[in-house]
Amino acid sequence: MPTAFETPDQPEVHTLIAELDAYLLALYPPECVYALDVQTLLQPNIRFAVARNAQGAAIGCGAVVLTDAYAEIKRMYVRPAARGTGAARELMGLLEDTARTAGCPQMVLETGPQNPEALALYTRQGFERCGPYGDYPDDPLSLFMQKKL
Repeated sequence: MPTAFETPDQPEVHTLIAELDAYLLALYPPECVYALDVQTLLQPNIRFAVARNAQGAAIGCGAVVLTDAYAEIKRMYVRPAARGTGAARELMGLLEDTARTAGCPQMVLETGPQNPEALALYTRQGFERCGPYGDYPDDPLSLFMQKKL
């Protein structure tokens, strides 16, 4: 299953992002969804990865925002039908390798308590809970995690 960096500005990816937004907005109020739009994902300090199935269809995506202090995971999503195939693990591996190569000392992420699949994935990948970072508020609908690189 190929996983590679691609532009987020393509119709298949717009569909993935719309699916992710619909999923998140069904679980959380809009003010608690800290999503990056496609234009933001095009910024030079952001790398956007797409996982594709054997037929070449986009089945998942994820981004890493590179800063001097940390690399933040954003827009992580794998279609429900493709979960359990290793797509999320491949995406996370590519994003982590990129963060490590960029010299980031740690990876961080924000997710919500209603995302058990995401929490299980991040825990398996070696992330541990931490407090808020950056501009995020301390909110009961946000869980923060970090992983030292």
